[in-house]
Amino acid sequence: MSMKSGVVVFPGSNRERDMLYALENITGAKPQAIWHADTELPELDLVVLCGGFSYGDYLRTGAIAARGHIMPAIVKAADKGVRILGICNGFQILCEAGLLPGVLMRNAGLKFVCKEVELEVANAKTDFTRKYAQGQVWRCPVAHGDGNYFTDPETLKRLEGEGRVGLRYAEGTNPNGSLNDIAGILNERGNVFGMMPHPENMIEPMNGATDGRALFESVLEAVA
Repeated sequence: MSMKSGVVVFPGSNRERDMLYALENITGAKPQAIWHADTELPELDLVVLCGGFSYGDYLRTGAIAARGHIMPAIVKAADKGVRILGICNGFQILCEAGLLPGVLMRNAGLKFVCKEVELEVANAKTDFTRKYAQGQVWRCPVAHGDGNYFTDPETLKRLEGEGRVGLRYAEGTNPNGSLNDIAGILNERGNVFGMMPHPENMIEPMNGATDGRALFESVLEAVA
C-alpha cells in the first residue's frame, strides 16, 4: 500500500522541497504540496507541516500560520485520526494551534543553532517511532532559534506518564534547553507528532547517514 501524503506550504516555509523529496524517496508515491490559503485537504494519510520561518516568525514563531486558512481543515483531519507531523516550525505551529500542548521558546543560549544532535527514542510504540528500538540513539540535524520546549508541571507530568514524549535529545546534546531534554511529543490520541529536529535531512548516504528514514517508514507501516 502506498501512503498518500501532503506538505503544507506557508509564506516563509523553506523545507518543503526537502520534505517532498524525502516522502517520495521513502514512500514511492509523489506527495502533494498544499498551499496555506486552501481551506480543504485532499484525502491523505499523512499531513506534514514543514520547517522554515512562516510569516517571518513575527509575533511568535508559528503564531500567524496557526491561524491560517488551512488550519481548520488540519484540525478536522487530526480529529478524524489522520496522522499529522510537524517538523521544527511545524512543531511550533501545532503548539500554537492547540493540537499539541506547551510552547517553543527562544533557545536557552539565545542563539540560532544549526548542527547535528543525537536523539533517543523515548517511546518506540508510536506511529512515528515504531521502526526504531526503544532507547535507540540516532543522529539528526537541528536548525532553529526557538526550540526550547516548555510547559507547566502538570502537563509535563502527564506527557511523561502517558508515554507521549516520543524523542529526547540524548548524550548531552540538548541544543536549546528544552524541559526534560524533550525533542518530540504526541497528542493524547497519538496521531499528531511534533519535533524540532529535521529527519528529512538524514535519509540517504549523501546526507551522511540514513537515521531519519525510520521515522517516515514508521508512519508508512502504521497506515498500511
